[in-house]
Amino acid sequence: MSVNAKTTLCGIIGLPVDHSMSPAIHNAAYQELGLNYVYLAFNVTNVEHAICGMQALNIRGFSVTMPHKLEVMKYLDEIDPVAQQIGAVNTVVNDDGHLVGHNTDWQGFIRALKHRTQIQNKNVVLLGAGGAARAIAFGIKQEHGQLTILNRREEIEMAESLAADVHCSFGDLKDADVIQHADIIIQATSVGMAPLQHVDVIDIKLLQSNQIVFDIVYNPMHTKLLKAAKQIGCTVIPGFEMLLLQGVIQFELWTGRDAPVEIMRDVLVARLAK
Repeated sequence: MSVNAKTTLCGIIGLPVDHSMSPAIHNAAYQELGLNYVYLAFNVTNVEHAICGMQALNIRGFSVTMPHKLEVMKYLDEIDPVAQQIGAVNTVVNDDGHLVGHNTDWQGFIRALKHRTQIQNKNVVLLGAGGAARAIAFGIKQEHGQLTILNRREEIEMAESLAADVHCSFGDLKDADVIQHADIIIQATSVGMAPLQHVDVIDIKLLQSNQIVFDIVYNPMHTKLLKAAKQIGCTVIPGFEMLLLQGVIQFELWTGRDAPVEIMRDVLVARLAK
């Protein structure tokens, strides 16, 4: 479909966004459904000006990536209640000049996890307490999981602070008892991606074959943790599922259409395999 004066524009803002996979994923979905939409990547240094431009040009939607997920909230008309609690927005929807902020990171994560298991009343261990972990923690609590947050001892204050916000337990990454008795283990640190692809975030020997292990690192697609977990019989969920499904939710918010999930998955997997 050719771009013309009636084309609806969406895009991603961040710094840098040169290697973002979102344009390929979204544009493939638009093409599949025959939608007159286009999705572009914008390296943005001034968030306020970008949001003003969004309104002036009637851009339908923005994905928001680092380092703008917090600052963008200052320039929106409305913020989804869970995104407000998380304290980060990764999606903006422009409804005739009324800008609404959402957080689809936690929604994509929960959708991916619920494809494998229910969450309510399950013992869930979250490894890490950074920005991604924060979104996931609120998602787990929304689904009434029994959450414990573990973090490195030298950064235990971050785990304590997040645990206070979501009213759950916290501890050290070396807490063997908590890890062994988890139903679901979520790896939400940077361990697993370069240059930490060969590092163990926890003692692999603590994993149990009946556990579900979700590593949100998506590049590489199969991290050291996931490979080890799969080898002993765990159900494993790769990080690209979260990346895919948060994008699917964005697509649906902007277009009002059901996303062609398999087309989007194929494009994402092909990009990651390069």
